[in-house]
Amino acid sequence: MATQVTPSAAVRRESLEGLASQGLTPSGEVHWNFVAPELVEAAIRRGEGRLAEMGPFVAVTSPHTGRSPNDKFVVQESSSEADVDWGKVNQPMTQAHYEALKEDVKSYLNTRSELFVQDLYCGADPSTRLSVRYVLPNAWHASFVRNMFIRPAVEHLATFAPNFTVYHAPEYQADPAKHGTRTGTFIVLNIAERTILIGGTRYAGELKKAMFTVMNYLLPKQGVLSMHCSANIGPAGDTALFFGLSGTGKTTLSADPTRGLIGDDEHGWSPEGTFNFEGGCYAKVINLSPENEPDIYQTTQMFGTVLENVVLNEPSRSVDFANQSITENTRASYPLHYIKNHVPSGRGGHPKNVVFLTADAFGVLPPIAKLTPEQAMYYFLSGYTARVAGTEIGVTEPEATFSTCFGAPFMPRHPSIYGNLLKERIAKGAVQCWLVNTGWTGGKATMPGISRMPIKATRALLNAALDGSLNNAEFRKDQNFGFEFPVAVPGVDSGILDPREAWADKAEYDVTARGLAQQFIDNFAQFADHVDEGVRQSAPKVA
Repeated sequence: MATQVTPSAAVRRESLEGLASQGLTPSGEVHWNFVAPELVEAAIRRGEGRLAEMGPFVAVTSPHTGRSPNDKFVVQESSSEADVDWGKVNQPMTQAHYEALKEDVKSYLNTRSELFVQDLYCGADPSTRLSVRYVLPNAWHASFVRNMFIRPAVEHLATFAPNFTVYHAPEYQADPAKHGTRTGTFIVLNIAERTILIGGTRYAGELKKAMFTVMNYLLPKQGVLSMHCSANIGPAGDTALFFGLSGTGKTTLSADPTRGLIGDDEHGWSPEGTFNFEGGCYAKVINLSPENEPDIYQTTQMFGTVLENVVLNEPSRSVDFANQSITENTRASYPLHYIKNHVPSGRGGHPKNVVFLTADAFGVLPPIAKLTPEQAMYYFLSGYTARVAGTEIGVTEPEATFSTCFGAPFMPRHPSIYGNLLKERIAKGAVQCWLVNTGWTGGKATMPGISRMPIKATRALLNAALDGSLNNAEFRKDQNFGFEFPVAVPGVDSGILDPREAWADKAEYDVTARGLAQQFIDNFAQFADHVDEGVRQSAPKVA
């Protein structure tokens, strides 16, 4: 005899005021704060994607399979105008253009047959967190933001009052002549109104990075350093931060089975300690393997995970993680609690170690180097990694990429604001800083037979750094970059520790190293007047 299930009493998940505060009067059905199964059911019903083997939802976002940084704007208004670092990253939009675009986006949303509303928190620290309302026409995007942000207790939803509202119109195309945009795609932040308009792209990453930009504007005013980094905690309660751009291993290396994961991407560092902005992870999954990244791999086999732009094997619908036919930027979005050893509070103490990750395709940086506080600020402001030939049309040699503070596209204020806050925090806490190269060794990435740094070696070096044992090693000064690297570390092949010795052609190494050092120097010229002499002296030296 089948067991009869008695449904639990319904709890109101709809705001008491509806969408009135958003200025919306939708003609279709509005789904408030659906949970994962409801959202997946709706997404399948609406034909938004497919289920993969083991239950994750798969969506394709072509033609946009990454962010659109050139289509990002900040509304120029009196309350924030003096604080924004205007330029290529923070492009101004007039109030008139914004008003026209907002009205058209609202009209678009009002005429959808269905809308999905998610009320969420951004920030695990109650003293600085934001209440954010997402209004979306697609169920799978609602599932994405529900994964990515912190989910309030259901009893708080009826009285939820948003500090920020995100209007999402992925299928709507802006008119550049009418709206002041560059193309049909737009990501527009209005700080005074506390609104964000996103449209012309289905790529879900815009939904999370828009709020990161908001936090990067608001938190420094409160004495909190906002950071593009992952964070974890060791068995002894020691917190570590991992800064890095896409593809450097930020998510991979912070998901350590021996340490508790605070978060994989966005954090604040306040006078009280560190905290996650999010309630989920957004992992890059190209070439993901259960051997190298078991915890992340496991999340891709779970219901509730959203897989973006991955390719499925037919008819099994297992994921082909090596397939780049849609994009190399394949992603998985999943709640933080899908990682077994996560930190439920999303908070940690002051970091003991700060790690800057780079994927050096030139093969000239050591797998790990120890930094002074001045060097740390230099490499933080530099935000170096490299593009590898073959990932972009026309790229035949490695190309240096400098993204200030390891997050330039999301920094509304001048970089020196974030750099000086980091310097203050490091000085107060006697924090040890490290530069870790997860890129190539023994030559440029384009050279035959040159391989990427073994992940086991990287983990061994990081473990030694985080448990303090690496401080006891013998170090040697790098002749070009000035930082120190270890000569020998137990369990690691000494042949990779000195990058020059790893090259067969030492003369070619010297030429390549001097070339990269000069690129660092040229890039840092923009910050020279905003830092002290000690930081300026931390620059590489070119003989």
